Amino acid sequence: MNSEFPDDLPRCPWGDNDPMMRDYHDREWGKPVRDSRALWEKLMLDGFQAGLSWRIVLKKRDALRQAFYHFDPQKVAEFTEEDIERLVNDATIIRSRSKITAVIKNARAYLAMQASGEEFGEWIWAQIDGKAIQHTGPVPTKDALSERISKDLKKRGFTFVGPTIVYAWMEATGLINTHHPDCFRRAQVAEDA
Repeated sequence: MNSEFPDDLPRCPWGDNDPMMRDYHDREWGKPVRDSRALWEKLMLDGFQAGLSWRIVLKKRDALRQAFYHFDPQKVAEFTEEDIERLVNDATIIRSRSKITAVIKNARAYLAMQASGEEFGEWIWAQIDGKAIQHTGPVPTKDALSERISKDLKKRGFTFVGPTIVYAWMEATGLINTHHPDCFRRAQVAEDA
């Protein structure tokens, strides 16, 4: 798990010490994601992070992907109580019943949006007029935009999508560029937006 970027480049402080976090920072975090399914997966993973560190989620991400059929909303929406029990007993994943249940509910909400003609990726990018926000200054854990999106998602049937989770998700998927001003990725991510 080595980044293709030299270790001595300036990075966001959280992405500079641990090799796994550095690789995630350098390759993924903040890179604009427009694909609906990939955006949904990242939102689900941010839900799993609640109360935990992102490092734990990264360590278990492959197992979570396997357990949730690569976060295929169609397959996940069909999960039963037996599937929930199986997952709660799977030591390779984060075994929170409420988080597992939320993923299933969120798959159904995602599919309901799709059935009504609303593409998840188009919907979220429309919230910011299709252009990533280039944030400056101290980085909050939530803001008015994440609060509004959180409420909107909840109205659509999503759960485990509070404003803090939504803000972290928007950072991770490049909707908001919060890379540190000195970080080498800030300008790269801004160009991709």
